Amino acid sequence: MDMDVKNLLLAVKRGDMTVEQAEEKLKTQPFIDMGFAKIDAHRPLRQGVNEVIYGEGKTAKEIETIVKKMLSIGQNKILVTRLSAEKASAIEGVKDFVYHERARIATIGGNYSIKSSGTIVVASGGTSDFPVAEEAAITAEFLGNRVERLYDVGVAGLHRLLNNLQPLMNASVVIAVAGMEGALASVIGGLVDCPIIAVPTSVGYGANFEGLSALLAMLNSCASGVGVVNVDNGFGAGFLASRINQPKTKEN
Repeated sequence: MDMDVKNLLLAVKRGDMTVEQAEEKLKTQPFIDMGFAKIDAHRPLRQGVNEVIYGEGKTAKEIETIVKKMLSIGQNKILVTRLSAEKASAIEGVKDFVYHERARIATIGGNYSIKSSGTIVVASGGTSDFPVAEEAAITAEFLGNRVERLYDVGVAGLHRLLNNLQPLMNASVVIAVAGMEGALASVIGGLVDCPIIAVPTSVGYGANFEGLSALLAMLNSCASGVGVVNVDNGFGAGFLASRINQPKTKEN
């Protein structure tokens, strides 16, 4: 990998390649093959943040090895999602490792610096939606955003939501997390002028079909400006909200 980068730099120095051509080349390279995983070493160059580790299905040792390799190449801020408490307790020798048990998420090296003056509001229908809502909130905070939480403001007690109109109306993005019939996103969508990211959760009784009812309801929202991520995908919502809150200005 280092030799490839060196050759690119030498080509630029000789005039055989422009700076722009070298940058484009770097964006498509390289990865580190560890046998059981391939680390995307240039993810920060292409996307601005390091690769996120999905913990489910990996052993604690595999996660630990990936983290330490990423740290060794200068990727000092790492997010691990869907990480069980058992695996988290087995990870050793990693500095600044912080585990959030109910959200099943870990951060390493602290959060990225805040780049936007906007605020992401994470609203949840009920306390049972807390794990998914926290996955979204912690992800957004890790990526360098101001986050405000409004939990247990579901439509079964609409006055709780209406009592929090000011933070909702001041938000740059709202993440609406709800199970059952998933009505929260539509209600919020009718109150604010910013994008709404709806997150259906698998919380609910049998006819909820493990989140399918909430998913379909959110997809059929009558409110404008509502987008939907997959069931229980708090991470995806937090990441998307960060992209909206921190718009990139492309140079001409």
